[in-house]
Amino acid sequence: MIITINDKPCEANIGDLLLKVAQHNKSHIGCICGGNAICQSCFVYVKEGNECLSPPSIEEKAFISDKLFHEGGRLACRSVIVKEGTLRVLSRAEYLRRLVLGLNVPGFITYAQTIGYNVVSKLPDGAGNLFNRVKDGHVSPGDSLGKIGSGLAYGSLLASLTFMDTFPFMQYPVSILFEGTKGVFKGAANIVCNVSGGLLHLPGTDSSCCGTNKTPVIESVKISVK
Repeated sequence: MIITINDKPCEANIGDLLLKVAQHNKSHIGCICGGNAICQSCFVYVKEGNECLSPPSIEEKAFISDKLFHEGGRLACRSVIVKEGTLRVLSRAEYLRRLVLGLNVPGFITYAQTIGYNVVSKLPDGAGNLFNRVKDGHVSPGDSLGKIGSGLAYGSLLASLTFMDTFPFMQYPVSILFEGTKGVFKGAANIVCNVSGGLLHLPGTDSSCCGTNKTPVIESVKISVK
């Protein structure tokens, strides 16, 4: 089946984790904690097809407020595709990117207020849920650190690719610099052809300078040091 993540068609199958589908199709959904349901960087807005996903998990209920659930909020690392249908998802990172690029100040303020409310209202539940998972052995600190490292590596790569897609002109400086450097040396060659035998050879001074056979217009300058 084909689902849509950040307006990008992605191949998926029943039983797939939403976060894994995004990663396999190189669509931008955060995963800093490596799928441990700790950081909420994989938070997404399900725009259509919530019924295609598994019911919210205990971790999601601990970290996501009713307000965000009402807006279609889910954690991609805990959402499994359970049936076929039309499924459209927008990641929090992509949603924020569009607000910034669109200079949508009112939308950004509303977004900040909603996230602030979620943090304040769900912090005790989220902390309690994490403590219980660690105590029960469902979350291993060592394993979590490894997953965090993998998540950061993947996130950095994806962020760089997303950045270049968003600002394609940022790909130009390297080639421009290369061409510009060639131009500088070429320009320098047109100003000073050669320095040999204490003589500074300039364009137009003789037939050997830059392959020109023009009539000399500037005499060679002799450089001496006393």
